[in-house]
Amino acid sequence: MEKKIEFGNFERPYICSKCGGELIFKGVGEYRCEDCNQIEYDDYGKVRLYLEKNKSANMTEIQNGTGVSMKSIKQMVKEKRFEIAQNSKVFLYCEICHTPIRMGRFCNECEIKYHRQLEANMRAKSREGKEGIGMGVKGEKGAKRFERE
Repeated sequence: MEKKIEFGNFERPYICSKCGGELIFKGVGEYRCEDCNQIEYDDYGKVRLYLEKNKSANMTEIQNGTGVSMKSIKQMVKEKRFEIAQNSKVFLYCEICHTPIRMGRFCNECEIKYHRQLEANMRAKSREGKEGIGMGVKGEKGAKRFERE
């Protein structure tokens, strides 16, 4: 019985289905059993291998060929792990302007705007509460530093 851990939307094996040994991550979705050297794949590895053999497969064919859920496949495309083929009639749409895209969440223009806005928000948040060196508590303007009681 193959045991898997769900990581985000992706399933990753951790126990060998052949001998029950522990699987060690080797890269690009591949895991190798440390006891019997059996190779197993997580969802990403299964999709990647399927696409290497079937380059023009659509999402339904990938799902049927690998057993990986449609939700996981779409998530991988949004994470830019895969790109929708040039000749495909299927597109994703930019989450901001709804332009057709082949991978990711945003078109190039909206991605630039989105990241610039994130950076601006981070700068504004880091400036919040800073009043400068030696200014003391806001509103006092140094009065306590120079007056003696």
